[in-house]
Amino acid sequence: MTSLIFSKIVSSIPKEPGIYKYFDDTGELLYVGKAKNIKKRVSSYFNKTQSSQKTIELVKRIHRIEFTIVNSEEDAFLLESTLIKENQPHYNINLKDDKGYPYLVVKNESFPRVFFSHKKFNDGSQYFGPYTFLGNVKEMLSFVKQDYPFRTCQLNLSQKNIVKGKYKVCLEYHIGNCKGPCQQFQSEEEYQKGINQLVSLLKGNLAPIFQQLKQQVKDFSSNLEFEKAAATQDKINHLLQYQKRSAVVNINTGTLDVFTIVEDNEIAYINYLGVNNGCVIYTKTISLEKKLDEPSEQLLQFAIELLRLEFKSEAKEIILPFEIELPYKDIKITFPKAGDKKTLLDLSQKNASHFKFAAQKKKVLMVEQPTTEDTLEVLENIKDELQLTETPLHIECFDNSNLHGTNPVAAMVCFKNGVPSKKDYRRFNIKTVEGINDFASMKEIVFRRYKRVLEEQLPLPQLIIIDGGKGQLGAAMESIMELEIQGKVTVVGLAKNKEEIFFPGNPVSLQLPWESKSLNLIRFIRDEVHRFGITFHRLKRSKSAIENELEKIVGIGKATSDLLLQQYKSVKKIKSIPLAELEKSIGKAKAAIVFNALHP
Repeated sequence: MTSLIFSKIVSSIPKEPGIYKYFDDTGELLYVGKAKNIKKRVSSYFNKTQSSQKTIELVKRIHRIEFTIVNSEEDAFLLESTLIKENQPHYNINLKDDKGYPYLVVKNESFPRVFFSHKKFNDGSQYFGPYTFLGNVKEMLSFVKQDYPFRTCQLNLSQKNIVKGKYKVCLEYHIGNCKGPCQQFQSEEEYQKGINQLVSLLKGNLAPIFQQLKQQVKDFSSNLEFEKAAATQDKINHLLQYQKRSAVVNINTGTLDVFTIVEDNEIAYINYLGVNNGCVIYTKTISLEKKLDEPSEQLLQFAIELLRLEFKSEAKEIILPFEIELPYKDIKITFPKAGDKKTLLDLSQKNASHFKFAAQKKKVLMVEQPTTEDTLEVLENIKDELQLTETPLHIECFDNSNLHGTNPVAAMVCFKNGVPSKKDYRRFNIKTVEGINDFASMKEIVFRRYKRVLEEQLPLPQLIIIDGGKGQLGAAMESIMELEIQGKVTVVGLAKNKEEIFFPGNPVSLQLPWESKSLNLIRFIRDEVHRFGITFHRLKRSKSAIENELEKIVGIGKATSDLLLQQYKSVKKIKSIPLAELEKSIGKAKAAIVFNALHP
């Protein structure tokens, strides 16, 4: 995959945590990686000059990229580890050891022990995790132990052995780390209260504990026991910082398949999560083109059979968002409304929805090389929905940009036949407006743009989009009226919050369907003018900051300032060099002035 092709698809990559998978042109999985921000991490492979020959070779072979969104960076760690162990991609070999993440075990025994283990056994014990970061879990363990210490010995504390008096309390009892259940100093019922509280915390059921602790704080405060109230408040703060176990890997879910579906008028998108022994090991989203306006149930049924066959699934339970008939007699079908399985269902739904959005955006941006008829259809839709007299083959969009009242600038982008025409993009320094006045600035740049278009006898666009609400639109229309082109172009305003479209003189806005192709294209045009304008603003602000800092130094003129910037590139670099080096560049007298000014 070349950098050029990647630049076309990068806008469809999510900025959320998750994993990404690289495939070659034969469909072989090359690499699985994790990321806190998938878009940022994947972009780094294509935007940077790679020094590793292995990475260079990997990038050359990438033909397709897939990703799976998860809910946290921890989940990304876990899913990456599982997929690597399951698939052993070529470029992950020798990069990962076989060390698994640890579980917290509540042992299946009388007076259960609580400990960490890297292995999981089918012994009836409760396993929580696995965990990539143990800090919060250990903190929860300490939190519960403050009131309910757990034993650490490996004695067989059966009721029979305890009654016989086979054991004596050890050092742990004498230093307060155990309450001595081995000698009946603590009942099993009392011990189990601590276990129940720990399990409740690990499952994320914090509400009853919060309620109990908050009441304790009130009681202590009422009795003027402020130290106890503060200590209890600390417990509440610890609970707030605690992160419950991963939603991606949950030991209690067993082995199952998860399917969800999202649709538009022509395409259905089905996501599949394969969960094996509590771990997500397969992820895939497919699209099905509707031929006869098939119902959702029929589409999902077809996809389930297709994907289970492809992945050779032997799961005995299928999680679905709604009821359908499946030809499986020995498989349980579940439609969860809450709990761990609902969490997995929501995660699958999230991936399906993003896949749909990305697929539609790619098509609008011609990443998937739609036909001329496809592009024309989107523009025809805009013509009908905005009630234009002509198909908007030529669209221009304007935006103002300023930061905290500094360096006001503006930008205009141009789209022809539904795609960016970057040679026609324009940037504007605000010339006639003092201070920050978005309305006056918009009036100025629209006037300057189309005054020049008229003077140079260039074609006017069929549609002009003003990024902003009624105020910016009204300001732009003042210039349009002044230039007497109001009957030759259509001008609309695009409100920032709800993406409503306003027409001049009409108080009622038009709101297009959220996922419509028309709004996707208009949204992309708006995002493009934002990007273009902000880039210009940053360059200007950076240059202005450099010039101001040096040229404000009394006794230093523009020539000296330019000489220093040419030699050292930035004020930061100038600040870091010693006085002796400055003297070699601009002489002792000026060097002393600059050095003293930059090092007050």
